[in-house]
Amino acid sequence: MSQTNRRDFLKTSGLVAGAAAVSSFVARSAHAEGSEKIKAVMIGCGGRANGAAGNFLANPDTEIIACCDAFEDRAKGTAQRLNIPEDRCFWGFDAYRKVLAIAEAQYVIIATPPGFRPIHFKAAIEAGKNVFMEKPCCVDAPGFNMLIETAKLADQKGLKVGVGLQRHHQVSYQNGIKEIQDGKYGNIIYTRVYWNGGGVWVRPRQEGWTEMEYQMRNWYYFNWLCGDNICEQHVHNIDIGNWVMTATDPNANMYEGYAHPVEVNAMGGREVRKNSENYGEIFDHHFCEFTYADGRKMFSQCRHQPNTWSSVSEAAHGTTGAGGVSSRGGGTDPYQQEHTDLIAAIKSGERFNEAYIGAYSSFTAVMGRYASYSGQVIRWDDAVKNGPALMIYDGHDQLTMNSEAPVKPLAEPTPAGELYAIAQPGVWKPW
Repeated sequence: MSQTNRRDFLKTSGLVAGAAAVSSFVARSAHAEGSEKIKAVMIGCGGRANGAAGNFLANPDTEIIACCDAFEDRAKGTAQRLNIPEDRCFWGFDAYRKVLAIAEAQYVIIATPPGFRPIHFKAAIEAGKNVFMEKPCCVDAPGFNMLIETAKLADQKGLKVGVGLQRHHQVSYQNGIKEIQDGKYGNIIYTRVYWNGGGVWVRPRQEGWTEMEYQMRNWYYFNWLCGDNICEQHVHNIDIGNWVMTATDPNANMYEGYAHPVEVNAMGGREVRKNSENYGEIFDHHFCEFTYADGRKMFSQCRHQPNTWSSVSEAAHGTTGAGGVSSRGGGTDPYQQEHTDLIAAIKSGERFNEAYIGAYSSFTAVMGRYASYSGQVIRWDDAVKNGPALMIYDGHDQLTMNSEAPVKPLAEPTPAGELYAIAQPGVWKPW
């Protein structure tokens, strides 16, 4: 894209970084045209899934006709809230196939634990469905590679894909990116991105739970399901750093070639999460220095430590100044707007595929975890090629709550009270 065309694109598009209107190609998918009702199914029925369902339903001519979850109680709870018939409410690890088999559904909301996302995304696209999937989109290298392959398949089929990196649909960020690209801070040298806070929910172990059920209920704290907080939360801010670099690099492709770092060095650990009965195996802080192909940097912090400095923000530093990325606001709630934009693309037939954005930003976070856990410099190409599978890709449909969990508890707690092995920088190996 020429610099002039890139500026025009940012002025006219509500999806600045990625998915819509960046080529003359128009693929019209099944059920795309006209004003007929958009019928959706849900894969995942947790808090974010129900939030996404509400955002989808805030748009006119929309309906949710089926739902599923690994847990019976969650699936039935959502079905009751949304008046979904009993025969269209499913549960179990293979339940996603049942909602995808419903022919009249053309829109799938995927909001399962992140480790499952590449699997469910691939199945949905293969079934010919348009997809909205929450972030992050993967927790390991095989998942990233699956995402990219499936994103290409979605393009081939003319299917539309939205990703829950809602800042791309937020007016204040769209305006901020445009101002930065138009020279507000001069030539961008580096960015700073933060998600520092006190932490999130914990679901302590309950009597009668198997190890698999405990890890699934407490999914945030196990990397095969979540990818650590650098992936699950901080991906939002990392994505903004990638967006700034994409928008200010004349050689970047605004669509499939979304900018990403080529290497990272990092540090991190557990300072307050000493008892992993409640906190699984993840760190409580990470600091990363990401380097892009042109030598520019992104400095990244995320932390879950109560009573410390909190910030969820992004800043850009250039040759003539520095400041926040988010600028003038207004507009619709971005959590709703991301569904509105996806629905509009389904009806118009415009090319719309944010899976690339989700994949590149999610794997940037995964690469940061590799570096933080190991204490080594990690290079993108090596990580994509060599990163091991954490998720259970083969045989996931046969899992039950009585299956053996991928992460095994230690035979005895450590002196610090740890019940799971914790990565030790300088000892832990990424592959």
